[in-house]
Amino acid sequence: MPELPEVEALAGILADRAVGREIARVLPVAVSVLKTYDPPLTALEGRTITAAGRHGKFLDVATDGPHLVIHLARAGWLRWKDGLPETPPRPGRGPLALRLLLSGPERSGFDLTEAGSRKGLAVYCVRDPAEVPGIARLGPDPLEDSFTQEVFAGLLRGVRHRIKGVLRDQSVIAGIGNAYSDEILHAARMSPYRLASDLSEEEITALYEVLGATLRDAVERSRGLAAGDLKAEKRSGMRVHGRAGEPCPVCGDTVREVSFKDSSLQYCPTCQTGGRPLADRRMSRLLK
Repeated sequence: MPELPEVEALAGILADRAVGREIARVLPVAVSVLKTYDPPLTALEGRTITAAGRHGKFLDVATDGPHLVIHLARAGWLRWKDGLPETPPRPGRGPLALRLLLSGPERSGFDLTEAGSRKGLAVYCVRDPAEVPGIARLGPDPLEDSFTQEVFAGLLRGVRHRIKGVLRDQSVIAGIGNAYSDEILHAARMSPYRLASDLSEEEITALYEVLGATLRDAVERSRGLAAGDLKAEKRSGMRVHGRAGEPCPVCGDTVREVSFKDSSLQYCPTCQTGGRPLADRRMSRLLK
């Protein structure tokens, strides 16, 4: 799933290539992708793109009229094209969900695609991004100057939930998902099962520092890359996420995994849990 660094990079690509240009057509291909009806997508046509930004994991394409807000969900992606086909796309079983064509003879613009059968990609045409329910409930952005250590400590105070889930909760902190929460906790040498309310001041300080450093490093690595290269860059930068069975780059222990119904987490026992493997109840049931 694209998270804060990748969405930040995609916003940068659109800021460089689309801001100041006029939208010629917006063509929805998958009916399920559009989550709003007023204003209609056609209200974007003829409008000039004025900015491209991010709200957590939501991509915001602002015009001199409505905003086009995009959530890429688990398997969605934005693909910039310098020469889109002249033939309008036809609805079908392919990955294409929406096409946006900019004015001009070069026919540049972007496609939104989504792989797999579980469709979650969402597109909103709104007058204000705050009209999108997912944006309205977002917590603070961890890359904003206002996200201080005191703010972070206040978000954790009294929260009796595992720190892994707290970091992923978009209503607590905006933009961190499964992958970067694994990386942050590994860098902090902290078990994903620790309760947020049990963390000491020293642990909160260490977690705050590596949270910012991990995200900023990922943003810098992604800056300037083509959209097609962002996924590979994300994978190459991971130390434990997606690397179950491989040696930890810090201590050499084997990276372990805990599986859940719809996701999994990866961690290093030596670095994070005092050498003790975490219980993987799903695998235990399969082995009975």
